[in-house]
Amino acid sequence: MGKTKEHSKVIKDKIVEGHKETLSKELGLPVSTVGSIIRKWKAYGTIVNIPQPGQPFKVSSRAESRLVQRVKADPRATRRELWEDLMVVGTLVSINTISNILHRNGLHSRRARKVPLLSKHHVKACLKFAHDHLEESEADWFKVLWSDETKIEVFGADHTRGVW
Repeated sequence: MGKTKEHSKVIKDKIVEGHKETLSKELGLPVSTVGSIIRKWKAYGTIVNIPQPGQPFKVSSRAESRLVQRVKADPRATRRELWEDLMVVGTLVSINTISNILHRNGLHSRRARKVPLLSKHHVKACLKFAHDHLEESEADWFKVLWSDETKIEVFGADHTRGVW
């Protein structure tokens, strides 16, 4: 685990000059912290944090914030669409990198809730139809072609979409 608290340069200088236990009590820091700073000074000759290893991010912070804004504006945007947006500005990354960026910013993919596509106008029309045809006989209803057993896909493929 990494350290969670950064100490000032003045405190680190005092630690390097003194002894562990006396400095620990004087500065109110754990003995392990004091020892860690002294070991770092002996190993590297400096008390300043050295750069961590690893490749820097391919996506700039500006592009990252642009991605997050795009997803917040359009939660149904797919990873491929976001990847294409980055390609337009000249950033070549994998689709998994886009997921990692969104996860780092607290956005996780979920399945969209299924909701009926009825508006108030549709509900009114259904009620009007029911009231108009309330008095019809059973023989009249046998003439009706029932299409509720037919599968009609209005908005493309029949699967749940992910939302961020």
